[in-house]
Amino acid sequence: MKPLVYKKAKRDRQKLIVRMKLHVTKGDLVQVISGDEKGKRAKIIRVHPKTGRVTLDGVNIIKRHLKATQTSEAGIVERPAPIHHSKVMLIDPKSGAPTRVRRQKDSDGTLERIAVRSGQSIPRSR
Repeated sequence: MKPLVYKKAKRDRQKLIVRMKLHVTKGDLVQVISGDEKGKRAKIIRVHPKTGRVTLDGVNIIKRHLKATQTSEAGIVERPAPIHHSKVMLIDPKSGAPTRVRRQKDSDGTLERIAVRSGQSIPRSR
């Protein structure tokens, strides 16, 4: 009789993390263009490049029921949930209307964002 041999299952341990190139950054003023929150303007508080989502201040509010711990009380907490970056458009600094974004290399080699509507550059807020 052949002896039983236990072999470890082959697992792919190294997962490829794909970070999306987003047209918006933290601190940008954007307008929601689709969904329940359509038309709202808000500031970006967090960018999630792995999932391609952004969290906006006061948009897509969800309720979380929290259990009591030694440091915090139980209760219902409202907080903003992330939405996909394709559902937001940057606000044009010149006209104040939503605009698409074009990328252009500066004279010193850095990429700058240009509003398609007015042609004016949009500074990155870091």
